[in-house]
Amino acid sequence: MSNNWNYQPLSRQEQEQAESLLPVCGGINPVPELLLRRGVTTPDEAAGFLSPSLDDLHDPFLMPDMDKAVNRLNRAMGAKEKIMIYGDYDVDGTTAVALVYKYLQNYYSNIEYYIPTRYEEGYGISRKSIEYAAENDIKLVVVLDCGIKAIEEIAYAKQLGIDFIICDHHVPDDELPPAVAILNPKMPGSPYPCPHLSGCGVGFKFMQGFAKSNGLGNHNELNSLLDLVAVSIAADIVPIIGENRIMAYHGLRRLNSNPNLGLRSIIRLCKLTNKDITISDVIFKIGPRINASGRMQSGMEAVGLLVSRDLHDAYQRGIEIDQYNKDRKELDKKITEEANELIENNVNIVHGKRSIVIYNKNWHKGIIGIVASRLTELYYKPSVVLTYANGMATGSSRSVQGFDIYSAVNSTRHLLENFGGHTYAVGLSLKEENIPEFSRLFEEYVAKNIQPNQLCPQLDIDADISFADITPDLVAQLKKFNPFGPGNQKPVFRTRNVFDFGTSKLVGKNFEHIKLELEDDSTSRVISAIAFNMAPYFEYIHAHKPVDICYTIEQNKHNHSESVQLMIKDIRLSKSEID
Repeated sequence: MSNNWNYQPLSRQEQEQAESLLPVCGGINPVPELLLRRGVTTPDEAAGFLSPSLDDLHDPFLMPDMDKAVNRLNRAMGAKEKIMIYGDYDVDGTTAVALVYKYLQNYYSNIEYYIPTRYEEGYGISRKSIEYAAENDIKLVVVLDCGIKAIEEIAYAKQLGIDFIICDHHVPDDELPPAVAILNPKMPGSPYPCPHLSGCGVGFKFMQGFAKSNGLGNHNELNSLLDLVAVSIAADIVPIIGENRIMAYHGLRRLNSNPNLGLRSIIRLCKLTNKDITISDVIFKIGPRINASGRMQSGMEAVGLLVSRDLHDAYQRGIEIDQYNKDRKELDKKITEEANELIENNVNIVHGKRSIVIYNKNWHKGIIGIVASRLTELYYKPSVVLTYANGMATGSSRSVQGFDIYSAVNSTRHLLENFGGHTYAVGLSLKEENIPEFSRLFEEYVAKNIQPNQLCPQLDIDADISFADITPDLVAQLKKFNPFGPGNQKPVFRTRNVFDFGTSKLVGKNFEHIKLELEDDSTSRVISAIAFNMAPYFEYIHAHKPVDICYTIEQNKHNHSESVQLMIKDIRLSKSEID
């Protein structure tokens, strides 16, 4: 599927702003343009973006109910009440539970953690967990990364004398649970400046508020847990802007220098030791292993790994979780193949439709979210994958860039037993007999609201440059744009009228990739590039005809030396050739 190339030249006002940013960027173009694309418009903002500081984290008490949450926690600790830290079974939930549990353990011992099982209890706050709390004389539950819709469950807990503090980041409904305090940056009317915190990020802010209220001046105790926040930010795919960017930046530094023992064992098993760990490494290597525990067995095991205080114990736990991930991969491959086969054999599932809804009651509940992601990538349509568990059709949905799938699912809420999530990912459950009507209404909403350009991959170009602009100084400035992710993707450049130097060649097992050496008219310098799965362009390029390329600038490290290589994202015939 070809990409739409989107490039909007700077307006006159933006050009003036770019001029004001140039001194902060070492006088290197096109860095000011890259900053403006990311909403950075003043020299002070630029300095903060290029050098993220923990001093710029927001006051936790800007979040509504923070004072109530901190006061209730302080009261529980003062009265020596038993406290339970409760969270979702995914990466965000388990890292959040580990962070709050580890931090509070420095000051309080009458505390335990609880992760519901995906298959017996399901998502959110379970009745079983409330009954467990009552049986074990737990008076306060701090719930992380879920709970915002648990109205009946928390009302039931309240009847049993159990208080709840909710730390969530999912979209709330009009009616809220009767919790003592609700910490959620997405609450309507909230003045909190960063609405896109991860669940673990909300937990971090709660602990920040607790520390501030108690005059705990050793900030390193809390900041040392930012590796967990960085993992949650990457795995939950929240925007890496504002406060999230600061926490991700410092969390990655911790992950690369002195991660907690559980994460260190995962890093070792991923073969990332002594490598520069990036957000991509967390998304594709570290996160899936932590997630595999909740998908295949129990999220309790992931928390046990993340709070481990013994290196040998952490490594043994890591080996078990790594095996879950291997099992998950095999199951993922099998179910994805079955899903594709189902679609190929039933063309009406996708033909003439703007969305995909598929159901197989035998699929593994822990894998369907991954399968929904794969279908969205393959067909570039909002996708819902459903299976059967605990007497209900249970599903996960994933969206395409720019389309709010939460609103699409919300339009069918009268058919649903439960749902919750974000703009790009929603979990849901419904009665099996409601699936046909759900599919119809979901498609109706998507067809009415999705824009044509949202059904095709978009390639947003940050700047037009020539090869003469690719200097060591530019590469040094680009390093400061890390960490990359939603809201701060790796800068994409376009260069027009590029030629093969004459030494490009096909590579790969099936010669599907092109290893390029390219030049343009701006410099005599030859620049290396790699174009994955773009072999159809080879004959044209090899004939020394001009092309336009979109790419990111990468650094290859080999034998203690570094060189620049372009990672080609798309190729087009130059306009002069088309004309």
